[in-house]
Amino acid sequence: MDVAAIQRALIARGYDLGTGGPSGRGDDGDAGPRTEAALKAFQLAAGLPASGRADAAALAALIPAPARPAAVWPLQADCLRVYGAVGQHQTALVLPFPMRLAWDKASTVRNISVHETVHDSAARAFARIAAAYDEAARARIGLDVFGGSLNVRKMRGGTAYSMHSWGIAIDFDPERNQLAWGRDRARLAQPDAAEFWRIWEAEGWVSLGRARNMDWMHVQAARLA
Repeated sequence: MDVAAIQRALIARGYDLGTGGPSGRGDDGDAGPRTEAALKAFQLAAGLPASGRADAAALAALIPAPARPAAVWPLQADCLRVYGAVGQHQTALVLPFPMRLAWDKASTVRNISVHETVHDSAARAFARIAAAYDEAARARIGLDVFGGSLNVRKMRGGTAYSMHSWGIAIDFDPERNQLAWGRDRARLAQPDAAEFWRIWEAEGWVSLGRARNMDWMHVQAARLA
């Protein structure tokens, strides 16, 4: 794993690496003293020898593969019971790379609001996305275009609340992954996005695109059936 990927994973866990690199948060690919200090601090917190080196044990702890089956999130119909009132129990998820706001791409998004229950799962997914796709790939595929997370509203054309109402759904690049578009048109249906979806699915999140061939922008911590 390259140094920048390790730095992005450290940033996702809240470590301060400075202001360098593409994100302006220290992911400059230089294994300098700040990166070494952050890695040592992480190793200490994880109960590992504080060598400051990205050895196998440190990497496994920093960006672990799921050691258990993916989380089983509630059914959509059970979200009110499991997640509570809409718009509540929110927390900020600090992103490991900057995103662009879908409706104003000159605006940078550095953290998003998600339900506290799904925070750690989403943080792991974003860290793995940062490690799997470099800045150029994220921009090309649209993984850096934020289309929304928390948004208390009803589903389009329905009376039930959208999964966004609990902050348990995230949209990516809505312009190129419109609601009714199938895999023949949606950008996130292309082969180079497959690992992106596998990362989310390893955490138990559901892609409406892969499940129903629609709304390819959307991933949610709720089962369809």
